[in-house]
Amino acid sequence: MHIALGADHAGFELKETIREYLLRNGYEILDMGTDSAEEKTDYPDNAFLVASEVAEGKVDRGILVCGSGIGMSISANKVPGVYASLVWDRETAILSRAHNNSNVLCLGGRKLDREETLEILELWLRTEFEGGRHLKRFEKIAARERALCISIEGDGPGETIIFHHPLIQHKVSMIRDKNTSVKEFRELVQEISGLMVYEITRRLPLEKIEVETPIAKTEAYTLAGKKLAIVPVLRAGLGMVDGILQLIPNAKVGHIGLYRDPQTLEPVEYYCKLPGDIEEREILVIDPMLATGGSASAAISLVKKKGARKISLVCLIAAPEGVRKVHSDHPEVNIYSAALDDHLNDHAYIVPGLGDAGDRLFGTK
Repeated sequence: MHIALGADHAGFELKETIREYLLRNGYEILDMGTDSAEEKTDYPDNAFLVASEVAEGKVDRGILVCGSGIGMSISANKVPGVYASLVWDRETAILSRAHNNSNVLCLGGRKLDREETLEILELWLRTEFEGGRHLKRFEKIAARERALCISIEGDGPGETIIFHHPLIQHKVSMIRDKNTSVKEFRELVQEISGLMVYEITRRLPLEKIEVETPIAKTEAYTLAGKKLAIVPVLRAGLGMVDGILQLIPNAKVGHIGLYRDPQTLEPVEYYCKLPGDIEEREILVIDPMLATGGSASAAISLVKKKGARKISLVCLIAAPEGVRKVHSDHPEVNIYSAALDDHLNDHAYIVPGLGDAGDRLFGTK
C-alpha cells in the first residue's frame, strides 16, 4: 500500500512516529512535509497536497496530522474524491473504515500519544469497508459530491453523478406527485431531460471555426467530431428524447426494445435499431427508472455489441441496486440521474420513486 503523509508544525513529531512505523512495516511512503516542528506552516497547504494525491489515485490512502486533527479533516474534505475522517480512538478508527470507507486519516498531534497513535493506525490500515447497507449511504455522499463538483469532475469512468440543480430538483418533486397530470408529467420529463443533458454535455470537444457576423469575421467554436446519439429504451425512454433533442437537434436517435421474460425475469430483446456510425459517437442510453438495472445493463450490452465505445446511462430516478448492477456489469459507464432513491420494494419498484414512468407518460395502467 502506498501512503501519502502530511502535517503542519504541530503535527510534525507524530507524523515522524507514523512514518517510522509505516517504513518498518513495509509500506511505501510519500512524505509531503512539513519537515520541522519549529517552522510555522499552514495546515491547509499540506492537507491539499496529500488529498490531491489520494483523489488522483497516485497513492492508496493519506494520513494527515495537525494539533487537533480538525483543520486537516476540514481541509482535506474540500478535495473531491477524498473522504477524510478525524479519528481519536480504537472505535472511530474501525468505524471510519468499516462504515464510512475513509481514504484519509486525520489525527491530533497534541491529543494522542505514541501508543494510541500506533494502535489507531494499525486498525485503520487493517479494517476493510463492509459495504452492504453502508454502501448505499456512501454512494449518496459520492453522488452529491459529483453533482456539486461536476464542472471539475475528473475524466475517470464508472461514476454516478446526481444533479442537485434547484430547477431539476424542483421539477423532480413535481413528477413524483401522484396528482400530476399526464400532460404535465410529460412536459416535466422533457424539461428535466434537457436540463440534465445541458450538464452532461459540458465536456464535448470543440473545434475553432471562422464566422462572419454582420460587423466582421471572428473566431468561434463548433462541436467537433460525430457528436451524440441518443438511444432510448422503449417505451418509457421515449419520454425523455424530445427534451434532449431541443438542445441537440442534430443528434441521431436509435431505439432498443426489451421485455422481461416472465419465467426467468431476464430482459429479452425484441427490437434494436441504431445509427450506422454508432462507433464514432458518444452514446446516451436513456431509461427513466434505474430500478434493478437489468434492462439498462442489457441495453448497454446491446449497443456495445453494435460497436459503441463511449456510453453513458441517463435516468430520472435511480435505486442503489440498479447503480450497483450497471457498474458491476459495465464498470466504465457513467450513470447520470436526477435522484438517487432509497431502495426497491418487493415488486422491484423504486421507493419513494414516482410509480411506473411509462404508464404516467402515456396515460396507461
